[in-house]
Amino acid sequence: MPESVYKVIELVGTSPDSWEKAAESAITRAAKSLRDLRIAEVSTLDLQINDEGKIEAYRAKVKVSFKFEG
Repeated sequence: MPESVYKVIELVGTSPDSWEKAAESAITRAAKSLRDLRIAEVSTLDLQINDEGKIEAYRAKVKVSFKFEG
């Protein structure tokens, strides 16, 4: 197997519905501008809360790796 190098970036996806959709939004957006996505790791889940104490948004911090070219 030839040697490869992968770059890892960290993204934050948000969703008004769930952490799963928040993570999915980060990956979907990354796939529009990055090629050869390999692995995604959810590192942190948190919530944005409004002034009334209700959940405003779910947030997922996601580490994404892709093959480094050049």
